[in-house]
Amino acid sequence: MDSAKLVLALLDEAYAKMTWHGPNLKQSIKGVTARQAAWRPGRGRHNIWEVMLHAAYWKYAVRRRIEGGKRGSFVLKGSNFFLRPEPGKLNEAAWSADKKLLEREHRALRVTVAKVLRTRRRAKLLPQLYGIAYHDIYHAGQIRLLRRLMEH
Repeated sequence: MDSAKLVLALLDEAYAKMTWHGPNLKQSIKGVTARQAAWRPGRGRHNIWEVMLHAAYWKYAVRRRIEGGKRGSFVLKGSNFFLRPEPGKLNEAAWSADKKLLEREHRALRVTVAKVLRTRRRAKLLPQLYGIAYHDIYHAGQIRLLRRLMEH
């Protein structure tokens, strides 16, 4: 398998394709309610909702770096982690909207990666591209752990 196909396979597996190692990012949030997504394991700790948006943000950030986009152009104000739920928005509609944002960012990243992998820039970008797939898997595991902690 060439490196371009490998990168796309890694991105797909880390986000949504069936895996041998357990849930990927999309599977890790499947069936989670807004109330569960908002649960915090302790004061000042991130919840599932925030971790999921963090993953969406870094998909955007890698895509922006590849495309040469303007810093600060993410659809949400801020960067890295976003406080969730927003005041008065602990509801399924807000949770669903943010899950859709993750999906959109993943699709946009995948389109951009598929294009850049056909260029000479791909060799320079490979570490970032592998890294964003690893980032999804890392946070999928973190979300699964938060789900387990919530049960106790």
